[in-house]
Amino acid sequence: MKAAHRPAASGIGVSAGGPPRIPQIDALKGFALLGICVVNAPVLAGAWDLTSGPGTTAADRAVAWLVTALFTTKFYLIFSFLFGYSFVLQEAAADRDRIRFARRHWRRFLGLFLIGLAHAALLYPGDILMTYAVLSVALFAARRLGARTALRTAALLVVFLTAVFLTVGVTVLWLDDPGRVTESTAATAGRGAAYRGGPLSVVHANITAYRETLGSAIVYAVHLLAAALAGLAAGRRGLLKAPGASRARTSAVHRRLLVTGLLVGLPGGVLTAMCTHGPLDDRFYYLGQAVDILTAPALAAAYAAALLLILRGRHGRRIARTLAPAGRMSLSNYLLQSGVLAFVFTGYGFGLYGTVGPAVLTGACVALWAVQLALSARLMAFTRYGPAELLLRRLTLGRTVLRAARATGRPTYPDTDGEVRRARAPCRGDGMAEGFRVG
Repeated sequence: MKAAHRPAASGIGVSAGGPPRIPQIDALKGFALLGICVVNAPVLAGAWDLTSGPGTTAADRAVAWLVTALFTTKFYLIFSFLFGYSFVLQEAAADRDRIRFARRHWRRFLGLFLIGLAHAALLYPGDILMTYAVLSVALFAARRLGARTALRTAALLVVFLTAVFLTVGVTVLWLDDPGRVTESTAATAGRGAAYRGGPLSVVHANITAYRETLGSAIVYAVHLLAAALAGLAAGRRGLLKAPGASRARTSAVHRRLLVTGLLVGLPGGVLTAMCTHGPLDDRFYYLGQAVDILTAPALAAAYAAALLLILRGRHGRRIARTLAPAGRMSLSNYLLQSGVLAFVFTGYGFGLYGTVGPAVLTGACVALWAVQLALSARLMAFTRYGPAELLLRRLTLGRTVLRAARATGRPTYPDTDGEVRRARAPCRGDGMAEGFRVG
């Protein structure tokens, strides 16, 4: 018989039978899901094709400009930072379980890569999960680095990538040649027809698109690695779980990050948007990308710091309860976003590819995110994991779960970050206590 359990007194950060969950991580993931959806949706919907030309509306141009300035690259950097931070938690979980971390890590790498491969082929060619899987290999190799060394390496990577794009941008201007080759109307129409075709046509179009963008994905993976190394350094120092005695000092750090990030990141985002959507022409595109690579981390840090300050405020607990369940199942929500958008805009469903502009699409993304927050809160009240998280943990732990179940005589499940714990029956009203558990 499974024993029911009572919710923790505070409802946040307490877990019987395991270390406390870090609510800031879950809330940041839940928040970042909105930015990921806003950035990915125009690609899935073919909306960028509607931002230029005689039929383009002022609203679509304005929203495309704002999405580039305020969203593009910023939110995947937040997720990459948290990916590096979580690597430290996974390593600690393996140490607590007295399990070889290397074996667990490589199983997790393979599971994440396979999920990403299926995601790229079936739903979204801009998949980032395979990139994260490869980054996990780099983090494993760098796991002995100290916090300062990891931060310095991250800074050097950002400077290096900025220099590469700056060199390309200056060369393009010097040659007086457009920085990008404008896609022909025929090519745009052909892609639209492929995505509005049947399921096999959609899969073929996804594979083709992924193959065409693989080079740029490899280049921008350097940016992601820098953010992940910064997260690794932060995890080593436990920056997201500072004790109460350092509350005032932590808030002061967050305020400095917020102010500095906005002062550096906002002008950089504006300049990037000017180079991407005008008034500057295509010759300035790579210069805009150089500015974005250099300044986007600052704006991403400002967003994260702002949310962390809000979570410490009067309504912080309520906001955390709203965002954290979606963050707990962020992998499932990421895949769900792609699934919903693919059903609406490709031949899997309504086939509306290339018919909805950025303005309407961004509003739809906010609505989809709100629905995900509500559904995640409901689901996390009755279970510990989203379906994709459970699949990844099964792939990561393999027979470990079954052996633990046989040894204890009770069903066990892989907890957050891979730790195996005894199952406890979820009960209505305990969703928030479960929502802030950590493994």
